[in-house]
Amino acid sequence: MWARANKGSMSSFIFNSRRIIGLSLVALLAATTIPLISSHPGAFAQQERKQKPPEQQKPPKKVDDDQTIKLDTKLVNVLFSVQDKQNRYVNDLVQNEVEIVENGLPQEIFTFKREFDLPLTLTLLIDVSGSERYTLPLLKDAGGQFIDSVIRSGKDTAAVIKFEGEATVMQGLTSNPARVRKALEEISFTAPPPVGVFGGATPPINGGSRQGGTSLYDAIIATSADMLAKEPGRKTIIIMTDGEDTTSRMKIGDAIDQALRAEVVVYAIGIGDPGFGGVNEGVLKRICESTGGRAVFPKGPRELDKAFSQLEQDLRQQYLLAYEPKNEATDGAFRKIEIRLPNRKEKDLKVRHRKGYYAPKG
Repeated sequence: MWARANKGSMSSFIFNSRRIIGLSLVALLAATTIPLISSHPGAFAQQERKQKPPEQQKPPKKVDDDQTIKLDTKLVNVLFSVQDKQNRYVNDLVQNEVEIVENGLPQEIFTFKREFDLPLTLTLLIDVSGSERYTLPLLKDAGGQFIDSVIRSGKDTAAVIKFEGEATVMQGLTSNPARVRKALEEISFTAPPPVGVFGGATPPINGGSRQGGTSLYDAIIATSADMLAKEPGRKTIIIMTDGEDTTSRMKIGDAIDQALRAEVVVYAIGIGDPGFGGVNEGVLKRICESTGGRAVFPKGPRELDKAFSQLEQDLRQQYLLAYEPKNEATDGAFRKIEIRLPNRKEKDLKVRHRKGYYAPKG
């Protein structure tokens, strides 16, 4: 679904503007076959199967204690973090302190563990539209430092995508931080066409080029569906934008749904030029909180470094629990989940996790 384009020695991919409607709709329709309860070999877990008679079974393989437990493909995996009212991470939870509820019905936890070492699959989604023109150098530099700090070569992977009216993959998923940094360095602002060309500086959504616009929702949908949906492990999008969408063909709800279907957690660095209206905090909070991430809104270079540091802590201070839903229907319906800590003495604890998942469709 990505159209190829060349820039020097770098191979990149560009969304074809004529196909973005088809891409987004196909992604949403196809997503009904991408269960949040992963069915591919790289899923968090896979339980033992007993379909073969004992004499045909192979001896079970030993599993190292520090490896993620293999769970059944019917199990729902939920990553979450907990902070107190001073924003300190709570790292001493035990399983009997945690409750998981699906559509109001308590569920039995199959496994629970602190998860600091699960491989990370991360995509930096960078807004290069006109409203980010003067903040782009800061974003690139801070993003590069973040990658150097977070990505463990040979274990984690990262990609870089820039977007305006359309999206361009500057670097596909790689475990080489140097390649990610190089891709960030090659990102630059592209001036929109003069007024009157392709319908004006901010072209109409239907028909013609969308250069100069901002298609935030479409970029989230395509990144989730085309790049991350089939990847294993923790999947994260970090968006650097002011949150203003002007040219997407899909809606904010579609972007959230696709991220949930692909098991993608979205974080956002909300930063923009005050001359262009500042930052739409409501949009970014809605996207991030629905998927289990969060949005931060730095006011300057120092706060920008602090914001990336906060995101790094979020990614390394998590728990993983899994449960087998009591509702076994394969109806493709959305199911709301909630993690509760009823016996914790601390008050006002903030539990951050995705708000639900889509059941597989039979």
